Amino acid sequence: MQDTIISASGVTKKFGDFTAVNDVSFEVQRGEILAFLGPNGAGKTTTIKMLTTLLKPTSGHVSLDGHDPAHEQSAARRTFGIVFQDPSLDDELTAMENMQLHAVLYSVPSDIRKTRIEELLRFVDLWDRKDSLVKEFSGGMKRRLEIARSLLHHPKVLFLDEPTIGLDPQTRNHLWDYVQKLNREEGITVFLTTHYMEEAEKVAGRIAIIDHGKIMTIGSSEELKKQTTTATLEEAFLALTGNAIREEGASSADTMRQHRAMWGRGGRR
Repeated sequence: MQDTIISASGVTKKFGDFTAVNDVSFEVQRGEILAFLGPNGAGKTTTIKMLTTLLKPTSGHVSLDGHDPAHEQSAARRTFGIVFQDPSLDDELTAMENMQLHAVLYSVPSDIRKTRIEELLRFVDLWDRKDSLVKEFSGGMKRRLEIARSLLHHPKVLFLDEPTIGLDPQTRNHLWDYVQKLNREEGITVFLTTHYMEEAEKVAGRIAIIDHGKIMTIGSSEELKKQTTTATLEEAFLALTGNAIREEGASSADTMRQHRAMWGRGGRR
């Protein structure tokens, strides 16, 4: 019997006359890794914002582990961790201080806080740098710290919104190795967005191709290639959308606004 942890039914999000997400429906099973693959402006980040309480759908319904993110914000937030597109750490604090600050924010009980932080920093191979300032970290180290931070409260779902933008290929591969290990060993459901086809193919069990706010199709890489009678995911994507993947990025200011919207605080506290 399938166990659905994320579902969207007929979800639409409009900003004035612009439709960012257009009648989207999908389900994610508990323990699954699902990738949203699409170009800049496809609706990937808007979808994640609706799933993580930052935006309310114009119409349709979203469910996250049985909670409605639009109306049960506190309950929904306890179920997930999130890594935004752009780094959102406090560079003037150490790795340990960033973790401690977030542990308080997520109400991690004080009696397990120290153990949990050490466990996660060891998991992402940053324990030996726990007392180093984050501004001294490489981009890959910052991403690993953000993943560790997002897991402090034992979330059931991890949202990753374009987490490897700006990272070199080797660091991207290492990052996804951590994510797959997390999914495999702790059973955490992962919902990720990317415009790197090789990432989607390597990491996700299923891929949702999205463009112009609509999901074109969902399936495994092999299913998508079979559906389009193509040899590669690059060719399958083009057959379905007619578009090449465009690069995309996010500003630090936008990321901090997302944190404020979620928690009522900024990155510096």
